[in-house]
Amino acid sequence: MKNLIRVERARLEISQTDLAERIGVSRQTIYAIENNKFTPSVMLAFKLAKELKVDINYLFELEDTD
Repeated sequence: MKNLIRVERARLEISQTDLAERIGVSRQTIYAIENNKFTPSVMLAFKLAKELKVDINYLFELEDTD
């Protein structure tokens, strides 16, 4: 699953640590999601989209291999 979390964090000037604290996960979780090492739950995906102020369909995109 492709995601634009890193792009949107940069747009809002939010660090991985800040984003993690805001949604109640570790910085390592944000790192793992951004680097496609972990696929977030639906609830976590919605929290990320809400915190980054974007639509979930924009933030996450299924790839042909998913």
